[in-house]
Amino acid sequence: MTDTSAALATASVVREFGDGESAVTAVNDVTVSISPGEFVALVGRSGSGKTTLLNLLAGLDRPSSGQVWFEGRELSSLPERELVGLRRERIGFVFQSFGLIPLLSAFENVELPLHIGGMSWRERRRRANESLDLVGLLGRSGHRPYELSGGEQQRVAIARALVAGPSVLFADEPTGELDSVTAESIGGIMRDIGASRGVTVVTATHDLMLADMADRRLQMADGQIVAEES
Repeated sequence: MTDTSAALATASVVREFGDGESAVTAVNDVTVSISPGEFVALVGRSGSGKTTLLNLLAGLDRPSSGQVWFEGRELSSLPERELVGLRRERIGFVFQSFGLIPLLSAFENVELPLHIGGMSWRERRRRANESLDLVGLLGRSGHRPYELSGGEQQRVAIARALVAGPSVLFADEPTGELDSVTAESIGGIMRDIGASRGVTVVTATHDLMLADMADRRLQMADGQIVAEES
């Protein structure tokens, strides 16, 4: 029985790639539950399955078998149109490579998802400025990505991920291209967002310093959760 109060949950989830003898099981019979507002780190070596599990939880990939729930909704039962709406309104994404558009300013990068969604200019401006202020970059809102440091670019990416007011933030190796001091500040922002806004944060990371900031660390190996540490 799955906990319907969980922000995210899986039941016996398996994800295989390929067929026959060449098939690879990236996630193997994983059952996990993540509470609203919890900060969880998925850790493990390359190939352990942590990014695949992150993608399954986010609805970016569908399991070969088993079930994934997002706020009580079983994802495989949702049509693609509803999944797209879920990603747009309830989910934020942060990636290792920042993913900012070079020709746009920090402000324009942050407000772009709202522009695509058809929100009014006044509301877009209010939300984008609020989001940039949250990550301490309101004063750099007119700068383009090449005028910002790596840490500042990642903070812009976090602001963009939060601008629509998601309930869950997914981050795939968010500190992978940052020095240790900058990585620690990014981790602190992610932790504080969860604490102050009640946003559930799930990150896949090699960075043990970032993992130590999480409420819970799930160690993965060979597609399974082999250890759990609070």
